[in-house]
Amino acid sequence: MKKYAGKKAVVTGGTHGIGLAVVKKLLDGGAEVLLTGLNEKNIEAARAELGPRAHVLRSDAASMSDIDALGKAVEETLGQVDFVFVNVGYLKFGSLSQVTEETYDRMFDTNTKGAFFTAQRLAPLVKDGGSFVFTTAVAVGMGFVATSVGTGMKSAIRAFSKVFASELLPRNIRVNTISPGFTDTPTMGIAEISDELRAANIKEGIELTPMRRFGTPEEAATAVLFLAFDATFTTGVDLPVDGGLGQGLEWPHDEIVEH
Repeated sequence: MKKYAGKKAVVTGGTHGIGLAVVKKLLDGGAEVLLTGLNEKNIEAARAELGPRAHVLRSDAASMSDIDALGKAVEETLGQVDFVFVNVGYLKFGSLSQVTEETYDRMFDTNTKGAFFTAQRLAPLVKDGGSFVFTTAVAVGMGFVATSVGTGMKSAIRAFSKVFASELLPRNIRVNTISPGFTDTPTMGIAEISDELRAANIKEGIELTPMRRFGTPEEAATAVLFLAFDATFTTGVDLPVDGGLGQGLEWPHDEIVEH
């Protein structure tokens, strides 16, 4: 029997990047998945590729009506579910002097408000003994320039998840987060990324990451599904998937490398 046979899951932001990698691993393992996306091209590609056990829904995490519609779709399509991955994200760089109210509101509405009310709407639909995983970021707890709003919104999600973990203990629902570092996805988690910014991000990411490479969506998905199904005595934790970036590690000097 396949590992996830009979399991039902919801993956928001599931049409590209880490979310799509999670969806594919779930489907390969025999699960049934309802996933959301916003970009029409990605939605159509997912519908064409993923098969009959994948139910693709257009949904905007910043819209309360869309969040309610997501809940209704889950009820009608899956009933109760075993796992929810809250993974929607919208990020734009901006220094203190550059951030506008419009950008601030869009980022917090999509990421923070969206994550909170998605969890609120879907928690009653998660089976007792099920799990949530949220995506935060390695930037939480660090001080990367021009990421104040992004760091703030992801920090809030981390805080939400700790409290959700406490509140859902009576139902034995576990709540955890992953904090990806530099990950090789189409957008690298950045809205409206240009070729120039992408190239700069690749260079910086390799230089900063102690393991001297980007992570893959599949590596992040493995961590997500470990927390979702395997880590049955783990709740309220954040699992870094960052190549050592947030852990204070340093690439060793040549003279101390053991051969």
